[in-house]
Amino acid sequence: MLYLLIVSLIWAFSFGLIKTNLTGIDPSLVSTIRLAIALLVFLPFLRIRNISQKLAIQLALIGALEFGLMYVFYNFSFQTLKAFEVALFTIFTPFYVALFNNLQQKRWNSVYILTALLAVTGTAIIKYSDISRPGLLTGFLFVQGSNICFAIGQVLYRNTLRQHPKIKDSNIFAILYAGGVLSAMTIALFLVKWNEVTITSTQWWNLVYLGALASGFGFFLWNYGARRTNAGALAVFNNLKIPLSITVSLLFFHEQPNLTNLFIGGLVIIAALGINQVFEKRQMSS
Repeated sequence: MLYLLIVSLIWAFSFGLIKTNLTGIDPSLVSTIRLAIALLVFLPFLRIRNISQKLAIQLALIGALEFGLMYVFYNFSFQTLKAFEVALFTIFTPFYVALFNNLQQKRWNSVYILTALLAVTGTAIIKYSDISRPGLLTGFLFVQGSNICFAIGQVLYRNTLRQHPKIKDSNIFAILYAGGVLSAMTIALFLVKWNEVTITSTQWWNLVYLGALASGFGFFLWNYGARRTNAGALAVFNNLKIPLSITVSLLFFHEQPNLTNLFIGGLVIIAALGINQVFEKRQMSS
C-alpha cells in the first residue's frame, strides 16, 4: 500500500497544475501529449518476448480505457470546475471499483463495500462552494465518466495480471500507454483545432511533469500497488488523493476549501483504511 500512498501524494499536485496552466489547451490534446510522454518513459523497459498477442491486445485495450478515455473525460472537466471540485467529484470512484470487482468475481463482499462507502462519506464531508453555478453538472458528468473508466481499468489490469504472475509490470506497461495514446489521439484528431494550437514553455514543463512523473511513474506505481492489494484498500486509496489534493490547492494554488471539513473527512478516510486492514489480516490468518 506504500506505492498507492506515494502516488496519491504525486497526484495531489496534478489537479492544481492542470487547472492553473493547461485549461487553455484542448483537453484531448493534453491527454495525448501526457500519455505520449509516459509511453516514452517506459518504452526502454518493454519486453514482449513472453507476451502473447492476445495478452498484448488485452493490455492495450485496458490502457485505452483506463488511461486514454479516462484522461479525455478528466481533462474536459477542468473547463468548468475548480481543481478541488474535480478532486472532490472523484468520491464516487470507490463505488465503481467495488461494484465492478464484485461483478467480475461473481461475488459480493460487504466489507469492501462498507470501506468504500465510508471513504465516500469522508470525502463527501469536505465542503465545496458555489454548487449552483452554470457548468457544474457538465463537469460533474465528465468526472464520472473518468471515474468509471479508471475504476474498470484498475480492476481489469489487476485481475488480468494475476493470471500471469511471472510478468513484471515494468516490462508491459508501455503497452498500456500505447493503447492510451491511440485512444486519446483518435479523439484529438476530431476535436483539436490544429491551426490554433499554441503551447508555451511553462505549459510544456507542466506536461513533462504530468506525463513523466504523474502519469508515467504514478500510474505504474498505482497499478503495481493495485495488483498487490485487495479491492477494499484500492477503493480507499482512490479517495485519499481528494483531501490531499484539496490541501495542495489551499497551500499552493490559493483555493479555499473548508479546513474543518477537510480534517473531519480525512479522519473518516483513515478510519476506512484501518477497517479494511483489520479485515484483510483476519482473512489472511483464517
